[in-house]
Amino acid sequence: MAMHAHEIEEMIQAALPDAIVEITDLAGDGNHYAARVVSESFRGMPRVKQHKAVYDALGGRMGGVLHALQLTTATP
Repeated sequence: MAMHAHEIEEMIQAALPDAIVEITDLAGDGNHYAARVVSESFRGMPRVKQHKAVYDALGGRMGGVLHALQLTTATP
């Protein structure tokens, strides 16, 4: 079962309300996405913790409903 881009965006924004989220469907199959997430909450966090915060926002869907997510995080 695939996820829609807007579902991914909504889940990330629910966990990181100040985030600017851009989702790109890389393969057109609803399973391979790229996400760019910009959030002030990432300031001072190592990149690994930034990515973990985004994966946590997806509530365990990575590797199951969502097969692949190319992730880029940044601060404003």
